[in-house]
Amino acid sequence: MSWLKTLFLNPPSFKGFNGGAGSRYQARREIRSFWYPTWLAQPAALVPESRLVDAPARGLGVDAVVATAGEYELAILHTSTPSFRSDVRVAEAMRRANPALRIGFVGAHVAVSPEASLAASEAIDFVAREEFDYTIREIAEGRPLSAVNGISYRAEASGGGSGRVVHNPPRATIEDMDTLPFVTDVYRRDLVVEDYFIGYLLHPYLSLYTGRGCRSRCTFCLWPQTIGGHRYRTRSPENVAAEIARAKDYFPQVKEFFFDDDTFTDHLPRAEAIARLLGKMGVTWSCNAKAIVPRDTLEVLKDNGLRLLLVGYETGSQQILNNIRKGTRIDLARRFTEDCRRLGIKIHGTFIVGLPGETRETIESTIRFAREIDPHTIQVSLAAPYPGTELYRQAQKEGWLPDPTTDGLVGADGVQASMLSYPDLSSAEIFAALDRFYRRFYFRPRKMAAMVFEMLGSGPLMRRRLREGAEFLRFLSRREARA
Repeated sequence: MSWLKTLFLNPPSFKGFNGGAGSRYQARREIRSFWYPTWLAQPAALVPESRLVDAPARGLGVDAVVATAGEYELAILHTSTPSFRSDVRVAEAMRRANPALRIGFVGAHVAVSPEASLAASEAIDFVAREEFDYTIREIAEGRPLSAVNGISYRAEASGGGSGRVVHNPPRATIEDMDTLPFVTDVYRRDLVVEDYFIGYLLHPYLSLYTGRGCRSRCTFCLWPQTIGGHRYRTRSPENVAAEIARAKDYFPQVKEFFFDDDTFTDHLPRAEAIARLLGKMGVTWSCNAKAIVPRDTLEVLKDNGLRLLLVGYETGSQQILNNIRKGTRIDLARRFTEDCRRLGIKIHGTFIVGLPGETRETIESTIRFAREIDPHTIQVSLAAPYPGTELYRQAQKEGWLPDPTTDGLVGADGVQASMLSYPDLSSAEIFAALDRFYRRFYFRPRKMAAMVFEMLGSGPLMRRRLREGAEFLRFLSRREARA
């Protein structure tokens, strides 16, 4: 079989923009942060002799990417709502450099708005609407677009040029996740693991998925509502362990493995089985979890190498948790957090300001809640109504979007913008609350003393934390200037 020479591209964007095929909040973060482009690496593993280029992580600009356009017959660009316009400009520049290049866009943004995405530029030949791993493989095999399920494309008009948009039948969901090849082979071939930083993970780290989909119904969460679905489709524990063993061999410098499943702990017996296999390998690992994991399971995970849990607390208001269908309770979250503390499991807690039901009082109660439970580190985000989510539809219906014609999820600098505004709480107040939240959590004598004590135990950690601290202060300064 003759395969099309294929480029998988995480396009260049805002400086430091963490918006690629693996980021849940596509924005420039508080400190230098890059997730692995796993959603691109997976189809790349299915296409022989393809290449994956992660331009933001490598620091590549448009000129450097366009200079390689002539080497390829097919280019697959991952896009997002905040970066879509920029990504279109990259595609147009690549098309000018290589008029024969076929260009496809993948990602949640085009999945929910295929026709509008194609209308945005003649440079986009097709977009993928569902899971796109085998979709892209079939296109790279040379199949005609009309024969590939799961895409929308612009048909050629009878007199030449572009014709109507055609929506092919949906792509069937992948059920046997063990049939997918390992992404770590692509990581080794095309990526530099030292490029990837996440503030709360050891460096260098390596992340991958052990399953797709999430049983939770959070109204704001993008991936389960657009690509992954609400059934947790998983790889077998043995398959996961085999990839980690291979990754250990490929990347002996990696200090931590992170399982980026939306909720790795959705299936507790499986999580425990994977943990026991990892424990035999002696690896350090972390994962996403809900604040409802029972202590018995936490003990198994901790005894087998678990270092940290990324936990979406979101808010300190039970009513807001109910509003967003989080499926958690404040009292259980407190107990879970205390269990983790007693077991020595670190927590990176994530919070969101501006969710439906937010008031000045609930913001204050969430800040107090965060200080009370005191995770090791936190991340605070602004409520982001991504197209395709229930939150977006709700915001449109209720008139919470100050300017419904804009997709301004980020500002001109790539930093998250405040999109929602309520009758008794303005978008400006929500934007300002994020800065206040960070300052009141981190700039406490006890918290600062704990961070200093931690740094004193490791020279490399001290250098890293000092760099991140300087970046964090610059982030807060920029936000103050915008407020």
